[in-house]
Amino acid sequence: MGNPAWRFEGNEIKYLRQVIETGFRAGSDGSFNERLEEKWNLLHKSKFSITSNSCTSSLHAGLLALGCGPGDEVLVPSLTPLMCGLTIHYTGATPVYVDSLIDTFLMDPVDLESKITSKTKAIKVVHMYGGVCNIEKIMEISKKYNIPVVEDCAQGLWGNDHRGVVTGTSGDISTFSFENSKQLTSGDGGMASTNDENLAQKIRQIGGLGFKNITASTGKIRIDRDLFQNPDWERFESIGYNFRMSELCAAVALAQAEQIDKYIDLRRSMGEAYRKVTENSELVSAQHQPKGYKYTYYTFSMLFKGSHHGIKWKDFRKKHVENGGDGFFSAAKLLYQEPAFRNNKIGRCITPNSEFLQQNLMNLTTNQANKDEIDIQSEALMKTLKYFGDKIHG
Repeated sequence: MGNPAWRFEGNEIKYLRQVIETGFRAGSDGSFNERLEEKWNLLHKSKFSITSNSCTSSLHAGLLALGCGPGDEVLVPSLTPLMCGLTIHYTGATPVYVDSLIDTFLMDPVDLESKITSKTKAIKVVHMYGGVCNIEKIMEISKKYNIPVVEDCAQGLWGNDHRGVVTGTSGDISTFSFENSKQLTSGDGGMASTNDENLAQKIRQIGGLGFKNITASTGKIRIDRDLFQNPDWERFESIGYNFRMSELCAAVALAQAEQIDKYIDLRRSMGEAYRKVTENSELVSAQHQPKGYKYTYYTFSMLFKGSHHGIKWKDFRKKHVENGGDGFFSAAKLLYQEPAFRNNKIGRCITPNSEFLQQNLMNLTTNQANKDEIDIQSEALMKTLKYFGDKIHG
C-alpha cells in the first residue's frame, strides 16, 4: 500500500490552519465542532448531532442518557469490539450477548428477541465490518417491546438496506467513529445523533462535564460572560465526563465528511473487487449482502472454509502476504471470551454461531487509494486461492 496521506487531500490542511490562526476560537462560520455537527445532521437528516472524543464516549453517553444502570440489561452482539460491551459495563448494566447470523456475520434478530426480559433497557445494534444489519426487523422488535435502540455505525458508516434506509438513521441514538482505520477519520473522534431533544441534551451534558448551560443544540458554556464570570454563578448541575472533541479533530473530520462519497466509493470498489474474486470459491465465502443492501466495507470479511480441505488459517494468510496482499486480520475474541470480561464474569449468554465465526473469519483491508492498489490486493487474493487449489472461475 502507498502513502496513507492520500486520505487527506481535501480541506484538512486549510481547516487546521484556520483553527491555529484563530487561536482555537470560532471564526465567522462558527467552531469546527458546530460545523461538523451541522454537516452530520444534513447527511443523516437528523435533528441533533453531538461530537465527542471517540465513538466509545458517544456510546457511553448514549447509554447513560437512556438511563442504563445497575440492574438493567442491554442486548449486544458478542461478535463485536470490546468497547461495545465495556460501555454497557461502565453504566453498571449487564451485557446480554446476542448471536450472529452465520452468513451475514451480523446480529440475529430471532436470537435477539428470545433474550428480551423485563430487565432489558436497550438494544445495541452493531453494523460489523461495513455490513448492514436487518435494522427493519430489529426496529419492529424495538417497537413491539418498547425498548430503545442504540445503532452503532462505527464500522458501518453510510451503508443502506433494501429500502434505501441509511445506517444511523433508525435508532433512537446512533453513534459513529472517526478513528484512524475508519471510512472517515480525524485520527480519533466520535459522534452521536438523535432526533430526540431530551436525549440530545443529556448526551451533550454528560460529555460536557455537566455544564448547565449546555443544550441539545450547542455545547457553548460562556453564553453571557458577565453571568459566567460572576462569583455566584453555579456552573454544574449534573455529573458529567470530559468527552469533548478538540477543534483540530473536528476540523479534519469536517473536511473528511465533505468527501464522504469519494471515500465510501473507494471502499466499495475494493470490497466488490474481492467479492468478484471469491464468488465461486470453495475455500472462502464473502459476508452475505442481501439483495438491495449496500455495504460500505470497513473491511472485506469472509468465512474461511479451507480447514475442510486441510488448509490452515495461518498458512493461507502467510501465502496471501507473500503474493503481495496486505496482512488481513481475524475477528477479535467474542466479548465474553476476552479475559477482561471472562475473568470478571461480565455479562451472560453464549453464542455458538459467533464462536464458530470468530475462529474462521478473515478480514481484508479496503482502504486502498486507487485502482492500481485495488488491483494489487484483488490479484493477491486470486493468486492465493489458486495456490491452494481453489477453482474460483469454475
